[in-house]
Amino acid sequence: MVGIPWLVIGWVLAPLGLLMLVVLFGFRKAPRGGLPLLCTFELAFGELALVTAWLLKDRAPSESDALRTGGLAAASVVALYGLWLNDRRQRVNERQQDIELARQSLEGERYELDQRRHDLEDQRAENDRARVADERFARAIELLGHDADQVRGGALEALAGLARSNQDYTQTVLNVLCSYLRRPFLHPRYDEDSWPADRAAEAERELQARLTAQRLIADLLPRADDTDALAYDLDLTGAYLEYFNLSHRRIGKLILRYAQLFSSNSFNGTRFLGPAWFTEARLAGDGRLSGEFRCRDAVFHDRAWFSLVTAAGQVTFQRTVFLGPAKFADATFSGGVSFDGCRFEIDGAPSMIARMHVSLTKTNDLPPKWRVEPRETDPTLGVIVMS
Repeated sequence: MVGIPWLVIGWVLAPLGLLMLVVLFGFRKAPRGGLPLLCTFELAFGELALVTAWLLKDRAPSESDALRTGGLAAASVVALYGLWLNDRRQRVNERQQDIELARQSLEGERYELDQRRHDLEDQRAENDRARVADERFARAIELLGHDADQVRGGALEALAGLARSNQDYTQTVLNVLCSYLRRPFLHPRYDEDSWPADRAAEAERELQARLTAQRLIADLLPRADDTDALAYDLDLTGAYLEYFNLSHRRIGKLILRYAQLFSSNSFNGTRFLGPAWFTEARLAGDGRLSGEFRCRDAVFHDRAWFSLVTAAGQVTFQRTVFLGPAKFADATFSGGVSFDGCRFEIDGAPSMIARMHVSLTKTNDLPPKWRVEPRETDPTLGVIVMS
C-alpha cells in the first residue's frame, strides 16, 4: 500500500510527459522556450514515481533506497535531455559556421567581381587615354608640316605636353623634335650671300620654331642630379643648332655627327650616360656668329668622340670627367681650347689626340702631358703631341 500513491503519480505524469514531448517534437521545426524542459521534468518525475513504486512493491529496499534509485532514473532522463540540448546546440553552431563560411565566400566572390569590374573600367579608361594620346600625337605630327610657323610652334608645344602627361611618349616625342631639327635649314647669318627680305623673314620665323624645339628638348630631359630618372637618347645628326643649351641635363646616347652649331652652345654639368658622338661637328665662331662651346663640369660615362671636330670659337672642357675612352683625333680648335682640371680615366693613348690641332694665337689650357708643336704649313695652328 505504501507504493500505490507513487504508482498512481508515475502512471499519470510519465505517459503525460512522454505524450507531450512526442507531440511537441512531432513538428518539423523544433520547439523553443521552456515547454520541452517542463515536459522533460514531468516525465522524469513520473519515472521517479514509477521506479519508486515498483521497488516499494517488492518491499526489499527501504523507502529511501527506492527514492534514490528512482531519482537516478529521473536524473538519467534529465541527462539525456541535456545531451540532446548540447547536440542541438552543436548542430546550430555548425550550421551558423556553415552560413558564415557561405557568407564570407559570397562576399569574396562579390569582392572579386567588383575588383574585376574595376580592373575592366581602369583598362577601358587607360585604353581611352591611350587612344586620345595617339590621336593628339598624330594630329601634332600632321601640323608640323603646316606652312604657318605659329602652327608648327603650337604642334611642338602639343607634343611636349603629351610627353609630360604620358612618360611612355617622352622618347618618341624627343625623336620627333630631333627629327624636326635635322631638317635642312639655312639662315642669313649662316650664309655669306645676301638674302631677299621676304626669304630672310621666312627663315627667321622658322628659326623661332627651331629654337622652340631646342628648348622643349631641354625641358623634357631630366636633370643631371635626378639619378632615378630615365636617360633618353638624342639623334641630332646633321642638325643646325643655335644657342643649344643642355646644361645640367641627363642624356643617354647623344649623336651630333656632322651637326652645325652656331653662336654659343652649352653642355655645362651635363651627364652623358651613353656614348656621345660629336664626329665632324662644326662649331662656328667666326664674325657674326662669334660664340663658344661650353662643356664645363660635364661627365662622360661612356665614350666621347670629338674626332674631326672643327671649332672656330672658344671651346672649354674645364673640370670635365671622361670615364670612358675619349678621342680628339684630327680635331681643330682654332679659337682656343681649355682642358683645365679635366680628368681622363683612360689616358696615355697617342691615338686619342692624333693630329689634333690648336691655335697658336689663342689661349690654350692643356693637360700636363700634352704639348704643342708648331706646323710649318700653317703658322696659326699647332699639333698636339704627348710628352
